[in-house]
Amino acid sequence: MPINTPDDLREHLRLAIQVELATIPPYLFAMYSIEDATSECALLIRSIVAEEMLHAVLASNVLLALGGDPRFDTTDLIPSYPGLLPHHRPPLELNLEPCSLELVRDVFMRIEQPETRGPLPESDDFETLGQFYHALEAGIVELSQTHDLFSDPQADRQLADPAFYAPVAYDAADSGGLSLVDDLDSALAAIDVIVHQGEGLSTERWADPDHQELTHHHKLLQISNGTSSLGAVRALLPNPRTVDYPDELRAVSDLFNAGYRHLFFILDELFSPGEDKLGAVRRMYLVMGEVLAVLANFLVRQPVAGDRFAGPTFEIYDFGSSDSAEELAVLAAEVAERYPEIAEVRAAIEVLRSSADR
Repeated sequence: MPINTPDDLREHLRLAIQVELATIPPYLFAMYSIEDATSECALLIRSIVAEEMLHAVLASNVLLALGGDPRFDTTDLIPSYPGLLPHHRPPLELNLEPCSLELVRDVFMRIEQPETRGPLPESDDFETLGQFYHALEAGIVELSQTHDLFSDPQADRQLADPAFYAPVAYDAADSGGLSLVDDLDSALAAIDVIVHQGEGLSTERWADPDHQELTHHHKLLQISNGTSSLGAVRALLPNPRTVDYPDELRAVSDLFNAGYRHLFFILDELFSPGEDKLGAVRRMYLVMGEVLAVLANFLVRQPVAGDRFAGPTFEIYDFGSSDSAEELAVLAAEVAERYPEIAEVRAAIEVLRSSADR
């Protein structure tokens, strides 16, 4: 589908958000499977996940600046596994599976494959993400000559305060962060951050001018070539489903998936007009760090089938009521009663519920 109109631009930016979000669960699942969570390998993958979230936000800011509306309160942007990376050519299947050198080489490095010099930008089916984003850049530049693309950049809806994003280990602040998009230059700068942090340009290794941060591709290459040792990996059940788990673990899996879905609701709040950005950002980090991470690390230690272990399933959870925070609290109380060792999740969700009510 070519980019001929502003509507085409907005549709491709929605696809960009979908692509960025689709990569995050496979990266996280692989990271959680690594026994030493403090290893260089695990932290490198964590750094990629942090920037994939940043890229989804930057793409959302560009979409808003072009008059679009990123919607996270539906299931449209929530990926399922196994599934294909949207619009990648040739087809690239994404699975939830334990980390391995084969997974890094054959899947993750293909996601972050650098663009070779000279290919034409591709606006739909793409061989590299760089091609896709360069097509967006070309479309924005061309259409800005005939349309007032940034007449209403919806600045109050964008997540643009640099203080809301802090680089994690193996990322550098100079490689790029949150920014307001309100004209052609700022839109191109936001896309430039996404491309340089991800696959980079051609064989460029660095994502920042001071050469402190490797691109995603070269972080993965460092794992693939053994520079960063993978170490011991838990044999997690590939592409798990909650129904695959023993009855006593299903409540934990349900709570993880409910928290994961609630995270999308928070993202929708973040990009809503007049929203308390700071409060929503705090709730987002609370869910990611004190709910989902704790539950995932608990699940990967639970045997489920022979020598296999459980893991986060990243399934779409259907809330039975409009008050997702209240339903989360009910699920957390059930889990805390059954597994006192993760009762901290219940306390975090109580904080989430009380802060959401303010």
